[in-house]
Amino acid sequence: MGSRPVASRAVAALALAWVTVGCGGESASPSSGCVAGPATIERALARAPSPVTLAGGSRLSQCVQRARSEGDLQSVGAVLTQAADRLARRAPTTPRVALELGYLIGAVERGGERTNGIDAELVRRVEQDGGTLDRAPRAVILAFRSGLAAGRASG
Repeated sequence: MGSRPVASRAVAALALAWVTVGCGGESASPSSGCVAGPATIERALARAPSPVTLAGGSRLSQCVQRARSEGDLQSVGAVLTQAADRLARRAPTTPRVALELGYLIGAVERGGERTNGIDAELVRRVEQDGGTLDRAPRAVILAFRSGLAAGRASG
């Protein structure tokens, strides 16, 4: 009887480790660049449609993937949605900003695909900012679509 609680604790510890890692996903917390603020995200997006990385080499999609705890998800989500909101205000009249907004949305979608769905609200919220371009000039819409494709591919 003495070995049974030890075995049960070992099984529980293994199950917790499996859940924490996310079935083989990345277990690291988001890098500091992921939560440095919306201005940091916007500055990094100046490299789009080339791959965008933050301080420490993290891609935007990795910020989303690594946000496993509620606190991490709130921090990353706040920064990314603020950046998307700020870009969305300028995007309807500026193709370059529309490209950056598209890249950000694509990268968040890419990151959300590799999780178990806990960040679906973040993905939905950032995607809403793309809706600001419904009546934008053709050049803006094309730039947005280009950024979206690049963000999905390398974000």
